[in-house]
Amino acid sequence: MSLERTFAIVKPDAVAARQAGEILAMIEKAGFRILSLRMTRLTEPQAKGFYAVHCEKPFFPGLVKFMTEGPIIVMALEREDAIRKWRETMGATNPANAAEGTIRKRFATSIERNSVHGSDAPETAETELRFFFSTADLLG
Repeated sequence: MSLERTFAIVKPDAVAARQAGEILAMIEKAGFRILSLRMTRLTEPQAKGFYAVHCEKPFFPGLVKFMTEGPIIVMALEREDAIRKWRETMGATNPANAAEGTIRKRFATSIERNSVHGSDAPETAETELRFFFSTADLLG
């Protein structure tokens, strides 16, 4: 199996709660190499663009508001089977359904405020990585 890259966000709720360090430690403990990382703050147009796939869904306005309420940490992660492994490390979107030991089980407070984001497929990972990082950022 070859190395794969995926995209991750520590969301505003986890940054505000000062959980980012523990989340980063969990990422490294799960065998990920952090290729690139930066703290940023999304503008409303950026959040709308990033989450455009959800624009017709009823939760979209709340998602945009949430993702622009404070700083986020964006990351490019690498390891074998990175997309599947990152989704496993995050846990289910609804923390009530997340497995013990996952990030969302430990830190998320609701399905909306669930601490982290991760790409769900190779195509999504590529698009999301390019949204935040240049080719130079990803040379690793």
